[in-house]
Amino acid sequence: MPRRRPEVTRDILEIDWPFFGELCRALALHVARTYDPEIVIGIAKAGVIPAAIIASILQRELVTMSVARPGETGAPELITPPPPSIRGRRVLLVDETCDTGDTFKVALQAVKALGPTSVRTAASFQTGRWPPDFHAFLTEKAIVLPWDREIIENGELVVRPDLREWLEH
Repeated sequence: MPRRRPEVTRDILEIDWPFFGELCRALALHVARTYDPEIVIGIAKAGVIPAAIIASILQRELVTMSVARPGETGAPELITPPPPSIRGRRVLLVDETCDTGDTFKVALQAVKALGPTSVRTAASFQTGRWPPDFHAFLTEKAIVLPWDREIIENGELVVRPDLREWLEH
């Protein structure tokens, strides 16, 4: 299921691949200066991308879990739990964007239930009122990430139809 379209009432910030990569590098440095995770958990789908980069830079194990909304307006639900291997370990929980914190709250509950020694949250973008422990970029704008901008139709990359008109203004 595609990510929800950002609110029309907000300004848009389109992110390209090079900028996103630099943000992940900055986020890894920020984490490393004050926290030493033993394992990095990416929240699927989009949170796995920064999590993989951060885990690679920190030279830490990467695992995933899945939290998703059943519809555009539904509350997030745990789809795939984190692995039991996080018990007794320092965990860094990563998502690409944090706005209300609803996804992180569901993920944190599932992670804490498995008994890690500590858990911290990290997001590439903080766009709302709920602050993760670490973030690389703070903005009130709606974020359009490089992997959300285009889809494949008839074997060709095209701007996602639900974003096309909005991005062309």
